[in-house]
Amino acid sequence: MGSSLGGEEEERILLARATPPENFDEYTGDGSVDFRGHPILKHNTGNWRACSLILGTEVCERLAYYGISKSLVTYLSTRLHEGNVSAARNFTTWQGTCYLTPLIGATLADSYWGKYRTIAVFSTIYFLGMSALTLSALVPYLQPPQCIGSFCPKPALHQYLIYFVGLYMIALGAGGIKPCVSSFGADQFDDTDSVERTKKGAFFNWFYFSINIGSLISGTVLIWVQEKYGYGIGFAIPTFFIALAIGSFFLGSEVYRFQIPGGSPLTRACQVVVAAIYKRNVDLPVDSSLLYECHGKRSAIEGSRKLEHSSEFRYFSWLSSGIICCVRCYYLTKLISGKNCSDGGVQNAVLEEIKTYLLKFKNQINSLQFNKKVCYYIDL
Repeated sequence: MGSSLGGEEEERILLARATPPENFDEYTGDGSVDFRGHPILKHNTGNWRACSLILGTEVCERLAYYGISKSLVTYLSTRLHEGNVSAARNFTTWQGTCYLTPLIGATLADSYWGKYRTIAVFSTIYFLGMSALTLSALVPYLQPPQCIGSFCPKPALHQYLIYFVGLYMIALGAGGIKPCVSSFGADQFDDTDSVERTKKGAFFNWFYFSINIGSLISGTVLIWVQEKYGYGIGFAIPTFFIALAIGSFFLGSEVYRFQIPGGSPLTRACQVVVAAIYKRNVDLPVDSSLLYECHGKRSAIEGSRKLEHSSEFRYFSWLSSGIICCVRCYYLTKLISGKNCSDGGVQNAVLEEIKTYLLKFKNQINSLQFNKKVCYYIDL
C-alpha cells in the first residue's frame, strides 16, 4: 500500500508539472519549480528578492577564501617554518586544487543533486575546513614550537595533518560551490520573461562586484587583523563569515527557484561524438535551420537553456551532418540516452554545448601565461 501511494504521489507531482495552470502568466515559463518540486509563481519568488541573499553569500564566502589565500605563504613560512620554495609550492598546489574541484561540484550539480543541494553540502565541508584551520592557529598543541635563534623546529605530523586537511577541505568546499553560485543566481530570473531576462545581466555585474568587495575587505581589514592580533583571530573571522554565508543561503530556501538537473553534459558530449563518428559520411542538409534546436522557447535538453547554432568552429560541420535527423518536438520530453543517440533536436543542442566547451577551453589556454605570472607575484 505504501509503495502504491508513493507512486500515485509521484504521478500527481509529474502531472502538476506537465499541466499548465489556468493563470499561466503568473507562473515561470522556464520550467523552474519551488523547494517542493511544484510549479512556481513569479511575483513572490526568485528575482532580486532571492538574489540579494545569494549576493550576500558570495561576499561572505569570498571574504573567507581570500582571507586564507592572501596570507597562506606568510603563514606557512612563519608559523609552520617552511622555506620560501616549499611555502610557494604548497600555495600553488592548493590554489590549483581550488580550480580543479569545480569539476566535481559541476558534475554533481548537473547530474544528481542540483545546484542548491550541491552548495549546501560543499558549504558545510568549507566550514569544517575553516574550523580546522582556526583550531590549528589557536590551540598551542597544534602549533610547532617557536624558533630559537635561527633554529626553527619542524611541525609534528599531527600539526601538519590538521592544518593541511583543513586547507584541502577548504579547496574542496570552495571549488564545489564555485560553478553553482553564479548559475543558481541566474536561475532566479525567467528567461522567457523579457523584463527578468534584462535583470539577469545586471545580476552578473553585481555578482562580480560582490566578489571584489569580499576580496577588498580580506586584503585590507583581515590582513591587518592577522598581523596585529595573530592568526587565531585572523582565521576565526573568516570562519564566522563562512558560517554567515551558509545561514544567508539557507534563509532564502522558500523563495528560490530551482531547475531540475538535466544530466551530465560530458556524457551527452561523448554520445554525440560517438554518433557522429558512425555517421561521418552523411551529407549536410540544404536547409541550415535544421542545425538549430526544436522550435519553441524551451531547450531540447531538460534543465538547460536553449543554445542556437553558432558560427564558431565551423570545421565541426561534419559533426553536425553526422547527427541531423528529422527534428520533432516530441523529443523535447526525452532525455538523451544510448537508444535515442540520433535524435536531431537533442543532439544539435549538445553539439552547441561542445562548441561552448571548446571555446572556453581555448580561452583558458590563452590565459595560462597571465595566471602563471599572477601566481609568481603572489608567491613573492
